[in-house]
Amino acid sequence: MAMKYTVENSVQAKQKVEELEAQGYSRDDIYLFAHSKDREGHISDVLDTEKVGVSEQGFFKSMKNAFSKRGDQLRSDMHAAGLTEAEAEAAERELDEGKLVLIVNK
Repeated sequence: MAMKYTVENSVQAKQKVEELEAQGYSRDDIYLFAHSKDREGHISDVLDTEKVGVSEQGFFKSMKNAFSKRGDQLRSDMHAAGLTEAEAEAAERELDEGKLVLIVNK
């Protein structure tokens, strides 16, 4: 079962990642999402968190997402990381507000 955490900024994201590691999760279990692709990539690289890719989504879904709008891509990626479609939709609204979403799925 996936767990979702919402944080305001990269400092809080770093604290949450460290807290999750102390609880026994690896950074490979943690996915970070931001509405801006650049922001998401930068923070994810710095915190060394996992990125949703072909192994989580499958080849055809990954190819479709390459041509989708950012909101559609985010919801699809969060669903692939373990959220239900309704949870992914709610999380995407939080991203619209500038927050960061962490999904933990072992």
